[in-house]
Amino acid sequence: MTVASELARYKLELVGVQEVSGVYLFSLENETNIINLEQDFLFTTILLAIKKVEFVNERISCTVLRGGWCNIIVLNVHAPSDEKSDDSKDSFYEELKQVFDHFHNYHMKILM
Repeated sequence: MTVASELARYKLELVGVQEVSGVYLFSLENETNIINLEQDFLFTTILLAIKKVEFVNERISCTVLRGGWCNIIVLNVHAPSDEKSDDSKDSFYEELKQVFDHFHNYHMKILM
């Protein structure tokens, strides 16, 4: 409920979160909201604009939102820390680049 009240306070409709797990439903001001923390993403009142959600792996998810002039691609990522091996980090960034490049350039892309 703390997350829900902060979203309402700041009038946020989509927030990416990392390193949490669980799926929660809550109601705030007569709106049904879904927090899907199992896949590191939080959806709220923006549900009607969602065209597609894809969880690439435990570190990368993307949501395609219907925009006025173009689609809005939101990539929510949790990059490996410095303690991880160079191979692990290289692999992560290569996969992120492939996901990012998968979408046409005329879409608006937001990397979180």
